[in-house]
Amino acid sequence: MTDARQDRVADFRSDTVTKPTPAMRRAMAEAEVGDDVLDGDPTVRRLEEYAARWLGKDAALYVPSGTMANQIALGSWLRPGDEVIAAEDAHVLLYEGGATGFLHGAQSATLPTMRGAFDEAALRARVRPDFIHCPPTALICVEQTHMGSGGSVVTSDALTMVRRVADERGLPVHMDGARLANAQVASGIPAAELASCADSVSVCLSKGLGAPVGSIVAGDADFLERAKRVRKRLGGWMRQAGVIAAGGLYALEHHIERLADDHALAKQLAERLDALPGLACDPAGVETNLVLVGVDHPRHDPASLSAALADHGVRVMPLSSTHLRFVTHMDVGEADVERLGEACALLLDT
Repeated sequence: MTDARQDRVADFRSDTVTKPTPAMRRAMAEAEVGDDVLDGDPTVRRLEEYAARWLGKDAALYVPSGTMANQIALGSWLRPGDEVIAAEDAHVLLYEGGATGFLHGAQSATLPTMRGAFDEAALRARVRPDFIHCPPTALICVEQTHMGSGGSVVTSDALTMVRRVADERGLPVHMDGARLANAQVASGIPAAELASCADSVSVCLSKGLGAPVGSIVAGDADFLERAKRVRKRLGGWMRQAGVIAAGGLYALEHHIERLADDHALAKQLAERLDALPGLACDPAGVETNLVLVGVDHPRHDPASLSAALADHGVRVMPLSSTHLRFVTHMDVGEADVERLGEACALLLDT
């Protein structure tokens, strides 16, 4: 077998590994810029206005990362001693460096979900009573798509229920919509409708949309005023950021509909790997561009299989002690899936 290390790497670790397209690079090189802190950057402004319309919100802020977007939102809603309700595997709790407690002095109340959807009775029961001995519930977080179940789209019915419970209890809702564009394409429901349950929403531009850097956080005018102050405290207000904002704007204008190709490729990947010994993934459960593959093999666990695949020019992320995570994106294609399948077949042959 040819040493695949001499070939192009097939990188399935994340949809953040994409490179800007030539057209996106041109848009970035030609971007009109200004000092966004002092006078406002015109390209940043256009991106924020475009994103706010797409999300159905009053206004939006451009920030460096998805983690910062989420933490700006949490910092705008929470005060020290407050409690936030989120899924037990929520990105805002597990994969953002403990920022909820470290930055905002808040604690979390977690719930299991069914493919990202809360059980209504459990959610109602998790909202704290108004009792001096308890931390006050101050926010409910939802995640769209839901990474922990392999990129599942949280349904409109599930989101409407969260909004109903929140309204009854006088609580705001934040949507970690890092892959909201994937949810829009997979469900056929506009992003603004999916985000209508939320008082604030974040979207990552550097995941499947292919921009090199940046995220959006959006909400109503009052939220945005608080969010600007939190962004300042976190150092997320940039200067001539139009150079990178142009990539995000290009992504929103040109790269949303093509996400359907990533979803089709993810299903193809799942079908290819599910047929191999020691691997398990139900292709019918693959809705977007994430594929969680169970590994149960006498010679390999996720970590060792990931390391072995790297020697064949394929990169993948061990998500846990039992599962690998594969993410399809604009920089991988059918040939990369075939290469992955051949490498796995060779490594798992008993």
